[in-house]
Amino acid sequence: MCGIAGLIYRNGNGAHRIGDDLTRMLQSMRHRGPDSTGYALYRAPEQELIMRLKLADGPADGDLELADALRRRRHGVRTRLREGGAQIATIEDVNEYTILLTLSYEGELKRLADLAESVNGVEVLSAGHALEIVKDLGDARTVSAEYGLDRYLGSHGIGHARMATESDVDISNAHPYWAYPFSDVAVVHNGQLTNYHQWRRRLERLGHRFASDCDSEIIAVYLAERMREGDSLEEAMRRSLNDLDGVFTYICVTEEALGMAKDELAAKPLVLYEGDELVALASEEIAIRAVIDHEIETYDPYESQVMVWTR
Repeated sequence: MCGIAGLIYRNGNGAHRIGDDLTRMLQSMRHRGPDSTGYALYRAPEQELIMRLKLADGPADGDLELADALRRRRHGVRTRLREGGAQIATIEDVNEYTILLTLSYEGELKRLADLAESVNGVEVLSAGHALEIVKDLGDARTVSAEYGLDRYLGSHGIGHARMATESDVDISNAHPYWAYPFSDVAVVHNGQLTNYHQWRRRLERLGHRFASDCDSEIIAVYLAERMREGDSLEEAMRRSLNDLDGVFTYICVTEEALGMAKDELAAKPLVLYEGDELVALASEEIAIRAVIDHEIETYDPYESQVMVWTR
């Protein structure tokens, strides 16, 4: 089931209420997935690196042992990153089990993320100069309120409303997925990859690691790896239609662009609106109408279609 959504403002000034927009889109599709909600949000690029880290899959809720572990994890992350050469500008406790860091770092992003995740129980949700991934249990309205997303200003983003089927209901298995360890690339996906294990082994042999058993994460890393090899986003997405087997529709975002791809069967729905000011796409038209208050025309992209828009 699940519901996916994407939105990009064409002027790219980074001052749009992208968090609130995506919340309205995803909340309108709550019936497609009430278990967890996730966002990949993009703001104007910063010189400093932005990292969101998960310290646990939820609050301590009176568990003194877990509360103590969360404090140790916060301290451990700060220590490891500083020892690794990062200059931490700010550390924000988003909630009891999520922190947001801004920092300066001259080395490889993979090494920095590995240092953070060398602290037991810590997972890097996203890293980049524009990208922030926010995901948690509950519907869009619940997650937005927890993380203050109504105040988030940006240029584009994607979101996912999840109905858990084959994996646990937890933050690690919630979408979107960052293309670890590539900067500012994320994916949401509706469908199933039938050659998931084959591509996971291939990408692991290239040195990549995965935070979940979800096939959506494979798509994110596959696309980022292709772009590292020189493909544009559109070229990488077109190549994916030949390399990835299954029934799927996915949306990918980078620092500058948003793109969508449908497999050759086009069985997983996606509705698209292209206007002068913005492009919006979602699993259902009701999500697009949640952010546009005038009469619009939408259409369904064809099978094997790839489209990319830049901010």
